[in-house]
Order: sequence, then C-alpha cells, then structure tokens
Amino acid sequence: MLLESQRDHQVSVVGPVADDPSWQARAGGGFEKARFQIDWEHQVVTCPAGKQSVSWLPKRTVPGVSAEARFFSAKDCTPCAHRAQCTRAKKEPRLIGLSSREQYEVLQGRREEQTTEAFRRQYAARAGVESTHEQAIRRSGLRRCRYIGEAKTHLQHLVTAVAINLIRVGEWLAGTPLAPTRCSRFAALQAVG
Repeated sequence: MLLESQRDHQVSVVGPVADDPSWQARAGGGFEKARFQIDWEHQVVTCPAGKQSVSWLPKRTVPGVSAEARFFSAKDCTPCAHRAQCTRAKKEPRLIGLSSREQYEVLQGRREEQTTEAFRRQYAARAGVESTHEQAIRRSGLRRCRYIGEAKTHLQHLVTAVAINLIRVGEWLAGTPLAPTRCSRFAALQAVG
C-alpha cells in the first residue's frame, strides 16, 4: 500500500508498519532480514557472517504478489558459528524470502523512518483523526451496515455523520469537557508500578 499509493495516486500514507515478525528480529541478537546485504543487480544475498546465497528463485506466495527465495549453501550454514542466531532448522540452510526490490526498500525505509521524531509528530495528526473514527465506531456502530445496497449504506453513513455532529454540538453547548485520552488497562498498570 505504501508503494502503490505513492506511485499510482501520489498519496503518501502516514502510519507505522509492523516490525519484522521473525523470531530472529524479536530475539534482539538474531540475524533478521535487515542485517543481510542484498545485491539486487547480481541477485546475491550476503549473510552477516559473510557467506553468499547460492540460488535466487521466484515464487508466488499470494496471487498477484511476487516474492523471491534466497537459499544459502548447506556447506556454509551447517558449520557456521552463528547458526543459532540465524536459523532453528536442524540440517537445512537458511532461506530468506523477500518481496520485490521496490516493496522491500519501501518497507525497510519506513521502518527506519518511523523511529524518528519527525515521523512521530506527523503521525500524531493521524492519531487525532483515528480517535474521531473511534468515536463514530463506538457510539454509532459505524462498522456494521444495517442495510443492503450501496444507496442505503451511503444514507446510513450520512445520517451517522449528522448524528455525531449533533452529539458534539450538544456536548459543546452543555459545556461538557473533552474526555481525556483513553489509557489501556495495561498502560494504567505500568503507570501505577
């Protein structure tokens, strides 16, 4: 979505992307994909220990989404001193599955960008908009359509928007203060401890 929205519509999507879900990334000391050097032109991946992949095969994971599989040699992986940081396989060598070059570079770029203060400031505006959506979802069940058909669904959305605006105007006229930002129960426990 990050790539296609910018390329097709010149729209920059603001929002965090998920961290690498692999066990190597969660372990902290493991060899996650970001630590591998990728030479896209020569189709070679170099591991953090300096070994190079021996094959580069296209594969289809989801219809319409291409991915590449990079295999390392068993003679390089099996005796490697860093094997425990790289793979949990007993005998098989490390396999790296990557999406296309464009998708991979955009994803890695966003993962680096979302650690900056500038990104946090930019995302704060989106978080405010999302809280508005959350209010509409909680108060009026906006995610559930009560009717069948595009015209009736559109009418429901319009009536819901009017109702939310009337609720807000009523609260403003009554002098009801804005509610503080909600805090999850887990965050509240952390604040106490």
